[in-house]
Amino acid sequence: MSDNEEEPFMEVHEIVTQKLGHIPVAKGDFKKLPSKVQKWVIHSVNICQPRAIYICDGSKPEADEVTHKLLERGTLTKLTKYEECYLCRTDPSDVARVESKTWITTPEKYDTVPHVREGVKGILGQWMSPHDMKKEIDERFPGCMKGRTMYVIPFSMGPIGSPLSKIGVQLTDSNYVLLCMRIMTRVSPRVFEFMGDHDFVKCLHSVGCPRPVERKVINHWPCNPDNVIIAHFPEERKVKSYGSGYGGNSLLGKKCFALRIASVIARDEGWMAEHMLIMSVTDPNGKETFIAAAFPSACGKTNLAMIQPTLPGYKVQCVGDDIAWMRFNSKGQLRGINPENGFFGVAPGTNFKTNPNAMRSFQKNSIFTNVAETADGGYFWEGLEDEIDKNMSITTWLNQEWRIGKAGTAAHPNARFTCPASQCPIMHPKWEDPEGVPISALIFGGRRPTGVPLVLESFSWEHGVMIGACVKSESTAAAEHKGKKIMHDPMAMRPFMGYNFGKYLDHWLSLKKDGRQMPKIFHVNWFRVDEHGKFLWPGFGENIRVLDWIIQRCQGKDIAVKSPIGYLPKKGSIKMEGLKDPVNWDELFSLPKHYWLDDTHESTRFLEDQVGCDVPEVIMKLLKEQEESFKKM
Repeated sequence: MSDNEEEPFMEVHEIVTQKLGHIPVAKGDFKKLPSKVQKWVIHSVNICQPRAIYICDGSKPEADEVTHKLLERGTLTKLTKYEECYLCRTDPSDVARVESKTWITTPEKYDTVPHVREGVKGILGQWMSPHDMKKEIDERFPGCMKGRTMYVIPFSMGPIGSPLSKIGVQLTDSNYVLLCMRIMTRVSPRVFEFMGDHDFVKCLHSVGCPRPVERKVINHWPCNPDNVIIAHFPEERKVKSYGSGYGGNSLLGKKCFALRIASVIARDEGWMAEHMLIMSVTDPNGKETFIAAAFPSACGKTNLAMIQPTLPGYKVQCVGDDIAWMRFNSKGQLRGINPENGFFGVAPGTNFKTNPNAMRSFQKNSIFTNVAETADGGYFWEGLEDEIDKNMSITTWLNQEWRIGKAGTAAHPNARFTCPASQCPIMHPKWEDPEGVPISALIFGGRRPTGVPLVLESFSWEHGVMIGACVKSESTAAAEHKGKKIMHDPMAMRPFMGYNFGKYLDHWLSLKKDGRQMPKIFHVNWFRVDEHGKFLWPGFGENIRVLDWIIQRCQGKDIAVKSPIGYLPKKGSIKMEGLKDPVNWDELFSLPKHYWLDDTHESTRFLEDQVGCDVPEVIMKLLKEQEESFKKM
């Protein structure tokens, strides 16, 4: 199938002859762009050689125009059951973040990656020298947009004008990316009003399919999977992505900017850019507490951020479900914002039982990628079997006929929904407050089937950093890893580190200063199972019971006992009334000695192997003390 359908053009009204080499500006006024943006666009045009430039404004008419063209082309299918919802099926070879092809480039290697043990393959970031990266870039980007339009997308990560926000400009030849960036970030020419002398993050993206297209285009989804590269240049505040049109590979405001580049900016400016949700919990007395929590992808961040509490009198509100930017203010209080404007959530497993608020969020104005379609114009994925007619005819993400009960799966395991955060029924009124919200607790967690208790509190800020450095979880469908195995994902940032992880831990440790109100640090594990593989904790809305305990600890309540790994809840201090099934407290909070000796040793070895001499001494000291505590048991 060819890929030479017409791009969505408005009437060409300007040609900037001298600067752009007769490239037509299909929409917008190039001369109104800030001069430094003009220079970068001109530089990129000369390399990528698009046939036209389209300066985006993020407006509804713009989105309608692009959507209409993508419907005509077949890239999008309208889901007629809902208001302004669309389905996209990608090329099956372009369905996930491609971590193996994601690189950081700095002049000094160990600015990017730690000193790993000799003979060990490092997993905390990938470095490529500027010389080698230039070669890779030069083999891909020249002429990569021939026959296509270059979309110029001005966007803000965080509320426009907030002192906690940052500005980016993405250049892309994918109009699907434009539609998704409009949901996930704040796309508006207003960002230029706040640019002034400040830097902006330069984001260049191409699907890598100049016309005439040589590779067969599948599902009207141009891509170049054999030549994918996602390159980050933190010192230049720049990202270049080639070959993939999917998710975090192409929506460069997300993981690339908001975590990898922003973590470097945060280090340089003294704040935190983290893979964390932000939520608030208001107790029956009206006391509100804001919490940030870091879990590896597909481990329930969105579910927790939008939890529907089962305990009477409690109210949860969402600030963000994936990324948190946090900074101490002049009063020493940690304030956080969600830099994103939308949700890019994993669809399979999401339903009205697991996450009713997410379901209500994407009933309109949403894009669904690699989900299945029902005969009546609705979406479907694994987890929705109880919510549709069992005899309903379904078309899978691979465009094959399917019914519930038939072999195989209907949706890709990493199928996604993309929807505006403003549509979430429990978004906090202050979710766009330019000053951010006050953070009282930080939570780490992961999928740990054995050994790890439901909840624990760190002894100190330093101990909490150690706990974060030792986060592990079953692997997920968000990346290209296959099968289930326990993987290290320190701070839930393993795929998203923008610089040397040892220096990142140093940065966390350095944040503790006199006069600052340091949040308490916790670890949770909803996923512990018994000997029969059954979950020991019901999870979902019942997790409010654990959050309640965490909040009480933030308020100084004496409801904890010391253990070798941190403070555990005193027996009976978590509210259990009203649970459908009894919970085995002793098993849920047991600390098997040999398990923890092995786990502590393995965590120590991981840090020695992967971070080496860059590990802060205090982290290794705390692990040694933990090991000695278990030996004495």
